[in-house]
Amino acid sequence: MLYEVIVNEWDETTYVPTALGNVLLAVALVALLAGAVLCARRYAAGQSAQTGADTKGKKTGLTAKQLSFCAMSIALGTVLSNLKLFEFPFGGSVTLLSMLVICLPGYFFGLGAGLMTGVAYGILQLLIDPYVLYPMQLVVDYLLAFGALGLSGLFTNAKYGLIKGYLAGVVGRYVFAVISGWIFFGEYAWEGWAPLPYSLAYNACYIFAEAAVTVVILAIPAVRNGLARVKSMALS
Repeated sequence: MLYEVIVNEWDETTYVPTALGNVLLAVALVALLAGAVLCARRYAAGQSAQTGADTKGKKTGLTAKQLSFCAMSIALGTVLSNLKLFEFPFGGSVTLLSMLVICLPGYFFGLGAGLMTGVAYGILQLLIDPYVLYPMQLVVDYLLAFGALGLSGLFTNAKYGLIKGYLAGVVGRYVFAVISGWIFFGEYAWEGWAPLPYSLAYNACYIFAEAAVTVVILAIPAVRNGLARVKSMALS
């Protein structure tokens, strides 16, 4: 069995991975990181070709560097997701830039690496703190919603690409969070609210509150320039 069914402290029937399920999730996480590195290598090679840089003999170094950047973003995002700046009384919280950190691989290495890193982050969240009421909810909440943060890769070479990419990732996550809340958690809607408006409002409160704080920080030239230098270092 890959999962077991338990009743949690709120009398909800939930699905929790078994030891075998956790092993398979860990294997999937590693595979996604490997895929992210392959995508990152292709992106770096493309960037080098555009600039005329010589990448001969740098294959191993690039692989190790890209793997470390993707893995560190997942690890740091996990830590920051537990550092809450504000918690809403009805649920949801504003974390310390956790979504931004998960958006960085897409900004550094392009769409493919960003999407795979985002999904890998979702799998790690599932390993650490699973909350699954329905099998399809797992897909939407952990794979699609977090994977959507990789949409930052759509704007990797655009002017103000980090801010645009971050907002694209946030909107992507919001869309899937709304779908999940509407379909799977409609019974928790506030009194007098239909499930869809409730999900739109509930998820907007914490997701866009964190986005607003992050965009203000990214608007500081020193922060934006510093992350641009990190990107250059990641690709060099």
